[in-house]
Amino acid sequence: MRIYKLKFCATLLLASVITMSAQTEDNPWLLSVGASAIDIYPEGENFEFFNDNWNIGLPYVTVGRYLFKDASFGLTGTYNRIEKWGELELDDDLMYLSFMGSLNYSFSNLLNLNKLDPHIGLGAGYTWIEEGPYNSNGSGESDSLNGWGHISLSAGISYWFSDNLGLTLQTTYNHIDDDDTDILPQHWRHSLGLSIRYGGTDTDGDGIYDKKDVCPQVPGLEMFNGCPDTDGDGVQDSEDRCPNAPGSIEFEGCPDSDGDGVANDKDQCPNVAGLLALLGCPDADGDGIIDADDNCPDTVGPKTNKGCPWPDSDGDSVLDKDDQCPNEAGSVANNGCPEDPSVLINEMLLGLGPVTFSTGQSSILDDAQVLLLEVVAILNAYPETKFALEGHTDSKFTEKFNQKLSEKRADSVLNFLTSNGIDASRLSTVGFGETAPVASNDTSEGRAQNRRVEVKLSN
Repeated sequence: MRIYKLKFCATLLLASVITMSAQTEDNPWLLSVGASAIDIYPEGENFEFFNDNWNIGLPYVTVGRYLFKDASFGLTGTYNRIEKWGELELDDDLMYLSFMGSLNYSFSNLLNLNKLDPHIGLGAGYTWIEEGPYNSNGSGESDSLNGWGHISLSAGISYWFSDNLGLTLQTTYNHIDDDDTDILPQHWRHSLGLSIRYGGTDTDGDGIYDKKDVCPQVPGLEMFNGCPDTDGDGVQDSEDRCPNAPGSIEFEGCPDSDGDGVANDKDQCPNVAGLLALLGCPDADGDGIIDADDNCPDTVGPKTNKGCPWPDSDGDSVLDKDDQCPNEAGSVANNGCPEDPSVLINEMLLGLGPVTFSTGQSSILDDAQVLLLEVVAILNAYPETKFALEGHTDSKFTEKFNQKLSEKRADSVLNFLTSNGIDASRLSTVGFGETAPVASNDTSEGRAQNRRVEVKLSN
């Protein structure tokens, strides 16, 4: 009878190995083998986790299968010999056989751990203990195996030396209904064993499992999820415009031989540094025409004249193509023809208007700089003329302050003109303070018009 029951239990233990279960997504199968310690708590004994009542023996076998999202299912078979029944020493040791299925959850990914893998489990099982002085199923047979089902709660931790090999420490509490503890007592099962994870496939042998390998048929790099970088430039081949020539990430894997910021595959002059706007070709004179198409590569010229400057035969700063009097010096304002300068100058100055300022300020505004550069052009066109710079203010401050402010404004305009090449001997300044408004000082618009410097022809 006893031999028959041993065969039956061995068959169950073997079934637990064959059925299998799981551990990780990469290596979905797990096999753990090691030693266990059975700690029996007979009714009436106080619980002490660490004590001298452990029954240590070999082996236990766990087989696991990964399910989803850090969850796995495991089947465990345990064989042991019971020498201690709680605090009591037995005259004869008793056989212990257990079979348990458990749903387990790993905290390794949740806690962002690498080698450590804490886990918990909830399951159920069936355990047999050979009949002894403190357990009985009422059969009267001294060699019978007394078995009963139980609920199992477990907690443990694994340390993985590598992706495949680890050491697992676990404790499991097997809870039996109080009415059945005469058949099977409440007890703890502690275990320590080697664990092996296996079953992952790496077709191309690049160390990245096919499940995570975007290029499973071609050896690649982990940083590119298993895809190759043939030229080793840090850009994977699928995103590399030049997969066989080392380049840079900036140019999507292509080189820039001449260092001009234009990748070779888009550079029409790859061996000579050039400009991005000209597709990598040089423009020595900066006129927007590549040197190869520029008839005057060292002199700025328009594209309409093939990169060469237009002539100015009479030297009046009006190009012959725009000069209505190309052989007679004239003015820019009169399209290259001579004119009565005073009338023309006054018309141009009137058209430009005064230089205006911010309240209480004498610094030149950005808009005013544009206007003054046009004044510079007029003064350059008529080098024999002289001009008066008349400063004015609104009535916002005291007369004394406004007088000084008007003089400062006139000086600011003078400094701007001289810094742009106008001879100071051609310029004079005067300040009128708030005495000569051109609009009412009762409105912000009127005051804005009064804060001004007027440029007037003085000869």
